[in-house]
Amino acid sequence: MAGMARTLTVAALQLPLGLADEGANIAAVSALVEEAAGKGAQIILPPELFSGPYFCKVEDEALFALARPTAEHPSVIAMQALAAKLKVTIPTSFFERDGHHYYNTLAMIGPDGAIMGTYRKSHIPDGPGYEEKFYFRPGNDGFKVWDVPYTGGMARIGVGVCWDQWYPECARAMALMGAEVLFFPTAIGSEPYDAELDTSRMWRRAMIGHAVSNCMPVIAANRIGDEDGQRFYGHSFVADEWGDFVASFGGEETGVLAATLDLDCATTHRAGMGFFRDRRPQLYGRLCEDK
Repeated sequence: MAGMARTLTVAALQLPLGLADEGANIAAVSALVEEAAGKGAQIILPPELFSGPYFCKVEDEALFALARPTAEHPSVIAMQALAAKLKVTIPTSFFERDGHHYYNTLAMIGPDGAIMGTYRKSHIPDGPGYEEKFYFRPGNDGFKVWDVPYTGGMARIGVGVCWDQWYPECARAMALMGAEVLFFPTAIGSEPYDAELDTSRMWRRAMIGHAVSNCMPVIAANRIGDEDGQRFYGHSFVADEWGDFVASFGGEETGVLAATLDLDCATTHRAGMGFFRDRRPQLYGRLCEDK
């Protein structure tokens, strides 16, 4: 109908995922997906690697057995069924095995239950408590955006995975590919080398910066709970194109953050701010030098 705003309802899920039973973790996520759909959410974001505890705290070759090919992973299979049933889109994070290669991968599952494509996490951290380089090969197929259908229209969305969210280049690349909304599934919490360091403030600020600098909404979903002494701090949120929170959790809540975003309004503001008009890419060559 002429004159109607193009709106999109999104949801971020926050919950503990430390159970040893993979099926129980997936069932807990599934229950929140159902709740989010009941709140009208059209794109629903679970946290990173939600099928089990965050295993990258240690280097243990036995844990490679957790990886599966995309179409065989229990997380992907479960979210495909839910997406088709509920007619929603679910960016699904999982541990992928592709031959002898292993990736931290995101399957974009559309509202028909089909896999629209995958994105392999580009930035792989390596530090105390987050020893992901032992497990994951960096994705080299580039950042991705998807045209996602929903009731009332189509939205182009981009997804980065956890450590990707700290890099302005990732967010800007997806924005330049036409993304209108950015999603970041995450598993982040305490730092074993410094019990006094709480990165939750910086974690939020980095992504809020992406919202502001690209004038587009950002959604982040993180796990919570104590997993063998590693405490995950939640603080999931939905921010609008100004970087203002329209929905947010603290460090303890389990549940669904749902919010309706006005994509047309964001488009107007993005044009008015002139960030993309005034870019000077010919001066940015230093960003592409690997030294």
